[in-house]
Amino acid sequence: MKLQQLRYLVAVADAGLNVTAAAQLLHTSQPGISKQLRLLEDELGLKLFVRKSRALVRTTPAGEKVIARARVVLREVANIRGLAAEIRRDEEGALSIATTHTQARYVLPDVLTRFRQKYPGIRVHLHQGTSDQIAEIIEREKIDFVVATGVNALFDKLIRIPVFRWRRGIVVPKGHPLAATPKPSFAQLGHYPIITYAFSFSGTSSLLEQFANAGVIPNIALTAWDSDVLKEYIRSGFGIGILADISIKEEDDDLKLIDASHLFPPHTTWVGFHRGALLRSYMYEFIHLLAPHLTKRQVQFAERSESQETLDKSIADASIPFRRL
Repeated sequence: MKLQQLRYLVAVADAGLNVTAAAQLLHTSQPGISKQLRLLEDELGLKLFVRKSRALVRTTPAGEKVIARARVVLREVANIRGLAAEIRRDEEGALSIATTHTQARYVLPDVLTRFRQKYPGIRVHLHQGTSDQIAEIIEREKIDFVVATGVNALFDKLIRIPVFRWRRGIVVPKGHPLAATPKPSFAQLGHYPIITYAFSFSGTSSLLEQFANAGVIPNIALTAWDSDVLKEYIRSGFGIGILADISIKEEDDDLKLIDASHLFPPHTTWVGFHRGALLRSYMYEFIHLLAPHLTKRQVQFAERSESQETLDKSIADASIPFRRL
């Protein structure tokens, strides 16, 4: 069995079983990939794909398991290369981050600017998406860190370190009737069309749960992934917004952010990485810039934690700061 065969196997899976597309991506020939996949099947004594003529139709159950293990092997190979670079004190490399639109727009710019000042030789690759999209990305891409909020069931294979908390706020144009209401109720919110973030396809929306607990059915008029887009619709009078308070900046002086801490519990943003990942010195620095209250010893404890439950118990909610602009 060769590493090249495993790379071909994973590339074909990621290309939707399109061998030609995988060959183009890997700068090799389609017959060469097909031959190596056949040799791998012969060596394992397993059929990894269902074929129709020469085309791959679908992955067999055995193939799914082998592909999952191949991803782990290739990740460890990348770790070994990273270890060699670390031993050489190599300050060149790459940092790949998968994150949501809100974190990419309002949290990471300052963090990555300071990171760049300290490590100008490190290339940063930013992958934006919804939580569901990020969960798919980390299955097929080499991602060093995920920065996201909630939806823990999607990321149960990652070590997740809480870095800060934030709250939802009610956002209205200045002059709106709610702007003069210091603590609006769910019943009052129910009178207006609501603009908020698109809901994850996985699990139940905590926003809808809070309304349901109050016995109110919200009128969700518009959802989107991007806070800047949502704010434009709030300005247009399309509805009232329920957004992350960290998304309202000084330049949004035509909007009013109303405290909603009496309605919605806080959310925790975390940084996650694969169990067994090799964290290089510049990766520790990224975590430090994102969460300066965490010591390197705490991060190393997280690396060694046998379970997420053990890690969560070691970091009390009281020690997780609220992030404000």
